[in-house]
Amino acid sequence: MKCAGPIDVRDVDESCINIDPIQVGGRLTPEAMKAVIAYGDGYSVCDNCRKPFRLDYIKAPPVDAFHRDLAAFLHMDVARVVPGARRGFQAVADTYVQKGDPVLITALSHYTEVLAVEGCGGTLREVPKSREDLITPDAAAETIERVSKEFGRPPSLFFLDHVDYQFGNVHPVKEIIRVAHQHDIPVLLNGAYTVGIMEVDGKDLGADFVVGSGHKSMAAPAPSGVLATTTERAGDLFRTTQARTDLTGRTFGVKEVEMMGCTLMGVTLIGMMASFPRVLERVKHWDSEVEKSRRVVDSIRSIEGTRILSEEPRNHTLTRVDTIHSFDKVAQTHKKRGFFLSSALRARGIAGTIPGATKVWKFNTYGMTEKQADYVARAFREIAAENGLRVGNQLKTSDL
Repeated sequence: MKCAGPIDVRDVDESCINIDPIQVGGRLTPEAMKAVIAYGDGYSVCDNCRKPFRLDYIKAPPVDAFHRDLAAFLHMDVARVVPGARRGFQAVADTYVQKGDPVLITALSHYTEVLAVEGCGGTLREVPKSREDLITPDAAAETIERVSKEFGRPPSLFFLDHVDYQFGNVHPVKEIIRVAHQHDIPVLLNGAYTVGIMEVDGKDLGADFVVGSGHKSMAAPAPSGVLATTTERAGDLFRTTQARTDLTGRTFGVKEVEMMGCTLMGVTLIGMMASFPRVLERVKHWDSEVEKSRRVVDSIRSIEGTRILSEEPRNHTLTRVDTIHSFDKVAQTHKKRGFFLSSALRARGIAGTIPGATKVWKFNTYGMTEKQADYVARAFREIAAENGLRVGNQLKTSDL
């Protein structure tokens, strides 16, 4: 079937159990699906925009209240919606980083954090990861001291991932932020893999800025996200325009410079708003999501030659695995080569793995039901056994 012309109907989540590492937290709720239809036109939220003509002042639909609810959700003081987490990174970097300033990222930082720093001329310095693929307070402290000595001043900003995209590891961010603040370094907490799927208390963690991704973890259309900060930082980050044009003498009221005025004008914003009540509820059940993740990981680990590369026991639903000595061995002689695994999974109604990937790959179990988790766990073991791989007793994470 086609949506229109050459555009296929997409039914991945309707017809399959989707384990794509970046998609599952952004699946729309039924309420958001309805909102997509009702508010699909480009400037649909602007029907009732009145002076001072800014997004977060719109009362119908209640966009103004939603901004306050977002700040409260993150336990921060002020929040704005942005076109994806990356736009939040960019706004903070543009506010606090001058050309040549040292800026800390980590060895596990997302490329968009790098681009945000590069765009404003900052100089990148990485905090190394440990052998366990974690960022530690000690490593942060050592890097801060080294960089401060190199530049004669401390870094102007620290990008810190709450959960990294490479391994899905949960880092001790509260302790790391405490170290950064001892050197008066503001910290941006990248919550792209946490905000919207687990509870995040920005104030308790000590973050100066919290960034979340609507389309990755808040059941919202893309591109959407949230940027929240403290009262102390809001004046800088959300500064309003002071410009006056030279010929016509025009000024532009309370438009915020880093937000380029307004940000999410239609379906992205309303979709995020429509899903928000369910997001508020689902973060309370994170322990259940982790338990299902561990169940699938336990099953995959039982396949001889397979290694779980992410921290164990798993504390997140995103997991990286090494199947070079299991599924990739099968791929060497299989008629479908490396595509046999994604094909076998798809035949069982499981989608989301990269076609052809049998060496190192990632999956995400977020949003599965109990039955689906058991089904996926069993499917990996069945595929392994059918292709001559030895499957041992399923060692539970709790036994590690």
